[in-house]
Amino acid sequence: MFPRLIHIGSFYLPTYGVTLAIAYLTATWFLRRKALAAGLPEQKVFDLSLYLLASAILGAKALLVIVEWKHYMDRPRDLIDVLRSGGVFYGGLICASAVGIWYLRKHRLPAWKVTDMGAPAIALGEAIGRWGCFAAGCCYGKETSSPLGVTFTDPFAHEAVGTPLGVPLHPTQLYLSLNAFVIFLILQWLYRRRTFDGEVFWTYLLLYAITRGILEIWRGDLVRGFVVPGLLSTSQFIGLLVALASVGMLILLSRRGRVQEVRS
Repeated sequence: MFPRLIHIGSFYLPTYGVTLAIAYLTATWFLRRKALAAGLPEQKVFDLSLYLLASAILGAKALLVIVEWKHYMDRPRDLIDVLRSGGVFYGGLICASAVGIWYLRKHRLPAWKVTDMGAPAIALGEAIGRWGCFAAGCCYGKETSSPLGVTFTDPFAHEAVGTPLGVPLHPTQLYLSLNAFVIFLILQWLYRRRTFDGEVFWTYLLLYAITRGILEIWRGDLVRGFVVPGLLSTSQFIGLLVALASVGMLILLSRRGRVQEVRS
């Protein structure tokens, strides 16, 4: 749609990168606001946001290389393109979650309390960031005759991420954005009514895994990789594992919460 925000000669400013920066700043502001309201140290919260940003970027790009390892083995020069790509969202989410929990435990901050604060911020950040995907043309959908179909026309989008031009496609980027925003609203509602620490975070992972798995049906970009060709994408497979882990953790943490209530 509009992959380059500014284009002067050989220099261009990618719309995706600008949108991603806005998404990160918004999510950071949101997390900081909740953390300060809870009386957590401001500097440690800011440092945490930097760790999360770096690990999310590295994790997303690493999973992209892992998913498409055959392609990069055959064409190692294409690895340079990974620096310009967004990567795989699940890779960033998993890596950032692991690094975040490690950081919180290292600094003796209440890990599950903070992750509960951070889950809505992640969902809000994705809701914004997916508009960058839409502008860039990546994460595109299958061809459709539906009135919802959008037609990409910028040759740069095709060259950069292989977006089909001149044919109506499902705007899966916008589906994902709307999905993330709805999850954000649900998490905000749940945050004020949570009954144990960790409930909001693991509910987020469960909701995202289920809804992302469904939305994958309308995805048309083959670069995302498949565990079972044409049937089960990498994101759906990871989502299945995440959903099972989320259910297990919700049961475990809810039981721990009940035990603590009884003891108190």
